[in-house]
Amino acid sequence: MMQPGSSAVTDEIRVKLCARTDVGQIREHNEDNFLVADLTKRAKGSFDSTRFAAVGHQGSVFAVCDGMGGAAAGEVASQLAVDMLYERMIDGLDDAQVLSRDDVARRLVRAIEAAGLRIFQDAKADRTRRGMGTTVTAAALVDGFLFFAQVGDSRGYILRQGQLVQMTRDQSLVNQLIEAGQLTEEEAETFEHNNIILQALGTADTVQVDLTYCELRRGDTVLLCSDGLSGMVRFDEIREVLKTTPDPVEACRVLIERANQAGGHDNVTVIVGQFDGEGIPAAGGEPEPLKYRKYALPEEGTDTERHRRMLAETAPLVPIVSGRPPSASNPPQGLGSTAVLSNPADISAAIAAAGQALRSSRPPLRYEDEQIEIPGTHVPAWVVALIVVAVLGAVTGLAFLFLR
Repeated sequence: MMQPGSSAVTDEIRVKLCARTDVGQIREHNEDNFLVADLTKRAKGSFDSTRFAAVGHQGSVFAVCDGMGGAAAGEVASQLAVDMLYERMIDGLDDAQVLSRDDVARRLVRAIEAAGLRIFQDAKADRTRRGMGTTVTAAALVDGFLFFAQVGDSRGYILRQGQLVQMTRDQSLVNQLIEAGQLTEEEAETFEHNNIILQALGTADTVQVDLTYCELRRGDTVLLCSDGLSGMVRFDEIREVLKTTPDPVEACRVLIERANQAGGHDNVTVIVGQFDGEGIPAAGGEPEPLKYRKYALPEEGTDTERHRRMLAETAPLVPIVSGRPPSASNPPQGLGSTAVLSNPADISAAIAAAGQALRSSRPPLRYEDEQIEIPGTHVPAWVVALIVVAVLGAVTGLAFLFLR
């Protein structure tokens, strides 16, 4: 097997693709956007054909962006994200250039970082757009490798031989609690604070892009979606639709219809693509099962982009609020209910409320139970001790003066 970073474009890879977005049943505006682009042909648009299209030697990129900020601001953020992503992916390419896997992965990460910085700068410059942001789940295809780049809680899945696997991880408070064993999947469905995500493009000048990958097999189906789908339609139902609906156009239609039938509390965007061709190995006999796998880019000599982040573990994530579909205890609040918790006091209050909800709904944790560390605003213990000593000293001094 070739090394992950190598590239050898030989036989043809074909993809049959459809992308659609819908405003849903509650919202007045659609703040979602998507990107489907052929990097070789420098072409982007809505691919709703049922015919297979050949993937060029420079690959393709697909993305779903879920904007937040209310009214036009969320739509602006998600549109900026897809535009910047496309522009950076094709920047400096010439027709003869063959991109390696590392080249494509690096372009994808940097494009998302640049989009986050641009949205942040625009929001800072225009008061009417303060607080706007967007999630992004993007997939770049080259040489039989599919890279996933994640910021926020939109999702990427692969269906292979009837098994559906989530290839991204939600950057959300709910998912953090689930992974720490503090919340079950069933409890998460009605968790009061399921609208808190850990980062989004535009809420800071830097983002941590979670980069994962998979080696494609013939017959694989990719699904990218906003949480307007994943938050409204159960995992098993999504899998059944993809298994029983071979046409991507029909699959997109059915998935959006199911989300709206479930309440349609949010905008819903889906991209469904099916892969085939001699350039992809046949399914079966894989050395390990399909799963979430991080991709570590090799270091470069000099990096001039200050917002560059190669690894997702370089800094803590900051909780913010997104437009996640409401639960039974968190009814829809209509347009404009999404907001960014940029104030440390607001962040601490949201986390405290989440902790209180967990404590009231579940039995107390035993001493040996694993605890979860939620990012927040904390004062070091030595500072607290210093303050206490200073206060006690001041009180003692005053008492001495008055008692003389």
